[in-house]
Amino acid sequence: MKTLFTSLLIVSVLAFSSFAQQSNIDAVIGALHSGNATELSNYFDDNVELTLPDQSDSYSKAQAVLILKDFFNNNGVKNFEVKHKGDGAGGQFCVGTLKTKSGNFRTTVFMKVKAGKDVVKEIRFQSIE
Repeated sequence: MKTLFTSLLIVSVLAFSSFAQQSNIDAVIGALHSGNATELSNYFDDNVELTLPDQSDSYSKAQAVLILKDFFNNNGVKNFEVKHKGDGAGGQFCVGTLKTKSGNFRTTVFMKVKAGKDVVKEIRFQSIE
């Protein structure tokens, strides 16, 4: 009986920890869906690689928020459609289409585990023609 309880406890902990990891990528997806740069920044690392159609660089968290707010406001985010998401190389990723009033952007988000927490390391927006 004791081993059964221990086994169930271990399985439960593993199951809940996988849900916790998924919730971070899902929260990032939700922020992209609404075009909310402030919400998105809650998951940023101290420095974030941003690739936009007209600029690409590594930015501090504060700079990245301002750049994304400007990008979202200038393009008028309508929706974000997930094409694929998964785990790989010590983190999570998501690929989708950011639909805006001024066109669609193939969007890729890379998250890594840092100090036991999933953080956004890189976001790419590539114009779809």
